Amino acid sequence: MSTPLYQLKAEFFKTLGHPARIRALELLSEREHAVSEMIPQVGIEAAQLSQQLAVLRRANLVVTRKEGSTVYYSLASPQVAELLRVARAILSGVLAGQAELLADLRAASPDREGPP
Repeated sequence: MSTPLYQLKAEFFKTLGHPARIRALELLSEREHAVSEMIPQVGIEAAQLSQQLAVLRRANLVVTRKEGSTVYYSLASPQVAELLRVARAILSGVLAGQAELLADLRAASPDREGPP
């Protein structure tokens, strides 16, 4: 029996559920990078970054190529970059809605508010 699509999607999003992985994918959305180039921008140790990139590689989200002793990472598909753009747009909308709600709450006079 095959795994339901919703379960596969859940596993996919779990793979994305680490800030270092998201940051690495954002960087790789711009161009390919060696691990050493990403370390300062991701903000974790080389060994940790390599582990996170290995997770992304096992999930087929990134691919590698070797040049001498340097391994370069790039996105396996441009759709990964598109997914990150869509996520940013969704979050922008959510945060804008929250900012509006906060502004409304701050503008409400205390005498119009109900009990705490």
